[in-house]
Formats: sequence, C-alpha cells, structure tokens
Amino acid sequence: MFSGEKLRVTICGAGRTGHLAAILFSQNPAVAVTLYTSRPETVTAYQGSGAQLHAIMPDGNVIKAPAVRMTASADEACTAADLIIITAPSHVRESVLHSIAPALPRHKQVFVGAIPGFGGFDWMAEKAFGGLSNIVIWGMKDVPHIAFDLVPGKRVRMGGAKSQLYVAVHCRETPENTDILLDYLKQLYEAPVTLLSNYLEITLTPGNPIMHSSVIYGLIGPWGQWHGHAFNHIPCWWSDCPELGAYFLARCDEENQALCKAAELSLGIDLSSVQSLQQEIVEAYGDSISDPRTLLSVLRTNKAYEGIPLPLIREGRSDTFIFDKNHRVFREDIGCGLSLLVSIGQRLRVPTPYIEEIYYWCCEYMGGKIAPSPIPADWPMVRGE
Repeated sequence: MFSGEKLRVTICGAGRTGHLAAILFSQNPAVAVTLYTSRPETVTAYQGSGAQLHAIMPDGNVIKAPAVRMTASADEACTAADLIIITAPSHVRESVLHSIAPALPRHKQVFVGAIPGFGGFDWMAEKAFGGLSNIVIWGMKDVPHIAFDLVPGKRVRMGGAKSQLYVAVHCRETPENTDILLDYLKQLYEAPVTLLSNYLEITLTPGNPIMHSSVIYGLIGPWGQWHGHAFNHIPCWWSDCPELGAYFLARCDEENQALCKAAELSLGIDLSSVQSLQQEIVEAYGDSISDPRTLLSVLRTNKAYEGIPLPLIREGRSDTFIFDKNHRVFREDIGCGLSLLVSIGQRLRVPTPYIEEIYYWCCEYMGGKIAPSPIPADWPMVRGE
C-alpha cells in the first residue's frame, strides 16, 4: 500500500458481523470496503436495495454505507486487498481460506485475520496458505460490536461495542509486519487495539463455545427445565439465562483456566491475560452492566446482551419452539469451538469433565458430524525438547 492510497479491506462473510463491519468501515473515506459472500442471493438483495447498506445504531439513528462493494467472486474480492477479515463461522473457515488463497496478491504483504479469532484459526490458516510467505496471519479476540437483526444485503442492528480490542499474530510473524497490522486496525476501529503476546491468548479466551453450550445444556440438558419439552415462548440468551446454565458456565470457565495453566507450563509462555469469563465481560462492557457481582448477574444485566433471542424455530405447525440444530451456535461454537477445547485438554492431559459432558451431550443432540481439530500433530512441543 502506497502513501495516499486507500486501505483496501475485504470482509469475507456477509453475516451480522460482516455487514456491520462493512458499514462502519465505509464511514472512513480513506478505506475502500469489499464484502465477499458465498451467497449470490445476498448480492442480488443488495443491488435491489440500491446498493446501500444501513445500520441501526443503539440510539436509534441510522447510518448508511453507499460505497461498499459486494461480490460473490473471490477474485473480485481479494486480488487487490491489503487487509482481509474473515467473519464467516469457524466451521466454514477452512473452505473460505481455500477459496481465497488462489486470489491473494503475491507481490505484497496481505494481512489475513479472523474476527473472532478463536477455533484455532492460526493453525488453520497456516495449513491453508502453505508456503505463501507474504501472508500475515492474525486474529482478534472478540467481535468489536454486537450485531443482530440482520436482513442480508440491506440492514443490520448494532448493539454494544467493546471498549478495548485485543489482537494476536501467528508465531511466525515479524515485528515489522505486526506494526503494520496494528496501524491498519487503528484506522478501522475507534476502540484502542492492544497486541497480545501469544495467539493462545485468543484460542483459550472464554467465549461463545462455553457460553452458548452451557446455556443450552442448562435449558434442555438432562437437568434442564425444558429437557424433553418444547418451549412455549422464545427466551433471550442472557436476560433469561437460567441459574443452571450459569452454574455449568462457571465450571467450564474454571476448566478453561486449568487449560491455560497447563499450556503455560508445557510451552513456557505467559497466558495471564486470559481472565475469568466474568472479568472478561465486565472489562469489555463496563458501565453497560448494572450488576457485576456474580456471573449470572453480569449476564442478565448487561445492556449489550439485552434482547438477543435463542435460536429457536417453530415445531411443525404448533405454537411451540425447539432449537434450530443447524444454527451456527451448534455448528460453530460447539462443533468447532468446544470440540477444540476438548482436544486441547486431551493433548495437555488436563481433565475437563464439565466441558466434555456438555460437548458429548450436545453432539448427541445435534446428531451431526463434528469438524476435525485444526491442532498440528506435533502440538504441544514441550519446552526443552
């Protein structure tokens, strides 16, 4: 990228996060935004709405993005890109990486990252890009903003925003390329961006894989109120979070901390930045939380989480509802994210009885094929070997 040129940003994944990012980035006249989707119907909807995306902000104001280019062609999306942000779900990221790899420039550094960056993205991208030494691999710990109520190709609603953002790069990356990445990201986000020292700080940060699975298990698992029964209404994830779900979440969070301690010992690294889930949420949302005393109260009183419904679908023609097993919560958070934590526990020889109990129950409930682990065969390479 030469001085005076626009920063060319391509977002791969036209879901809630991708739409909102495209709209927000386009407000910066120094940024050229492309939104890449695998769904041609989303491009058609975009063109049919006058090629203009809208975001409804938390205060009710609407901002427009008339300058976003949307395409279903990887070549169109990636051949000139400086920065690529993959927001597609974890369970399809491998296919996204393979689809964009042939289209990536070879004559300059291209910064390819994932938001959020969990699920072993660094390992997955390293394998997909092979010997492409000009690709800089990175990830962001969390989504910068909550996004919901998506109408593909038209509009999305923005919820709460993170007050601080954290990123990490693959262990192979140089300090010079890392500095360039940070400069790019600071052009895109208002919140401060802090560099983490190790990518495992993202991989092991407690988040959606344990959060969503614990609530599901607390609601419809063998001890849940709705076990064996359909819902007669559509509860919200967090404002209606059951006490049992919060209990299982706290136990999974403790096991996640045990994984961090074991990784520190095995690899000789510092993962002290990986806080408990309660601390993570309080730090991220601050004044949006009216009662920070317990994990349950944090979840129930976080305004940024307010009103987000469970992914339920109507049961046949009845007035009752059941979980949509094809939702990304099952395919991504459980099928990829939670399964990775189970695999890491096995590799590090750390017992994770609550994570495994929830994971295997959810696998049986889903009745679906689980994605293979992206962990390299020789991981962990123990310090001193």
